[in-house]
Amino acid sequence: MLTYLFEYLEKQYQLPGASLFQFSTFRAAMAILFSLMIATVYGKRVILFLQKQQVGETIRDLGLDGQKQKAGTPTMGGVIIIMATLIPVILFARLDNIYIMLLIFTMLWMGAIGFLDDYIKVFKKNKEGLKGRFKVLGQVTLGLIVGAVLYFHPEVTMRDHDKSIITKDFVVEQVKGPEIKSTMTTVPFFKNNEFDYGRLLSWAGDGAKEYAWLLFIPIIILIVTAVSNGANLTDGIDGLAAGTSAIIVFTLGIFALVSGNIIFSDYLDIMYIPRVGELLIFITAFVGALIGFLWYNAFPAQVFMGDTGSLTIGGVIAVIAIIVRKELLIPVLCGIFFAESLSVMMQVGYFKYTKKKFGEGRRIFLMSPLHHHYQKMGYHESKIVTRFWIVGILLAIVSIVTLKIR
Repeated sequence: MLTYLFEYLEKQYQLPGASLFQFSTFRAAMAILFSLMIATVYGKRVILFLQKQQVGETIRDLGLDGQKQKAGTPTMGGVIIIMATLIPVILFARLDNIYIMLLIFTMLWMGAIGFLDDYIKVFKKNKEGLKGRFKVLGQVTLGLIVGAVLYFHPEVTMRDHDKSIITKDFVVEQVKGPEIKSTMTTVPFFKNNEFDYGRLLSWAGDGAKEYAWLLFIPIIILIVTAVSNGANLTDGIDGLAAGTSAIIVFTLGIFALVSGNIIFSDYLDIMYIPRVGELLIFITAFVGALIGFLWYNAFPAQVFMGDTGSLTIGGVIAVIAIIVRKELLIPVLCGIFFAESLSVMMQVGYFKYTKKKFGEGRRIFLMSPLHHHYQKMGYHESKIVTRFWIVGILLAIVSIVTLKIR
């Protein structure tokens, strides 16, 4: 919103300093400062409001140290993250950018699902919250909308690499590659690592590529659902989900920066995605909101994000990764989410298998998700969170290094 205002002031009145708003890096810096301020200053007021409304977390007795002391801690704190992200985005981002619109919609959509789940738990006194099938339906619907927009919208394009040519007058000129619609993505660790989903239908004939959306959209649905649930499972101890997510989102910001800059993308020999550089404003606002929320969510937590926050975080991370064409890097970059989800699937699957075969269910882990396993081993949750952050940073570095290792 301010971007358009200052562009008008610069054009009409040559206002000094107004040209700064032309630079996405300046607007990104302002976005992270504003989001940090909103999350830390106004976050306290939100927490006090939640306390007055008695929006407290109901803790199930899992036999974990320090668990009972957390009963009554305000939940639904994901509202702080959403508020601290969207206000700077509305102020500093170009709201007509298709990627910004898609991410705002994603945050509001998943936030509404999570809010409804928390509302049922807190006010309806139903510990199960929103039924699982309705959560999945909401995630699938989001994936369907995101996939359809990214496939069919005319502004979602990529551009072939620029080429240098020598004219008849022996002058070197840069010829810009055309913007094209494509389902191209990046396969990490492989040489010539650009892969088109449409190639998976090549066996059906030359015209089959036109129906690539039949494959592309289900893949997007799967990714959105998996990452959203992974973030939800990770939110189990103070500061784990918020800190891990901040690392992941910051890394995605680097990918957005290089993929949306024609100079960086040419130097790194990666695909250039027009208009994706505007994502930097949303990403920095999101990182600021997560860090600001962490101020109150670090051990001992003064507020929990609830499903309002965790489902939103997972959905937004998935959509950003898809937009910058790094969705196949998610198992590495979101390795913490992946490990948490995998531990639950392994535990449940093995328990059912052994119960059917031996008559009694057996377990692989002392408790799942994975962070509870380490709690059962006697580790303090602060140590677990810090070590998970360190692993998250290592995975982020590996993810960044994939830009050149292939």
